[in-house]
Amino acid sequence: MRYIIDRFEGPFAVCEAEDGIIVRIVRSTLPSGCVEGSVIAIGEDGYWHLLDNSGQRQRLWQRISALFRTPKKD
Repeated sequence: MRYIIDRFEGPFAVCEAEDGIIVRIVRSTLPSGCVEGSVIAIGEDGYWHLLDNSGQRQRLWQRISALFRTPKKD
């Protein structure tokens, strides 16, 4: 089952499962690079794996785009 990280609260990541159930996962057990919006899953090895960081990529793209926008002149 896959989970999406909704937010971080102290030592926990609050995640939503594919079936809509909300779970808290100990943050220190997650792989590095996890951010809000990351998709994670537990592997057969018993460890969490980062599947997708598209949420992070989208936020970064928005920030970069904002830097290169020319301000409107009055």
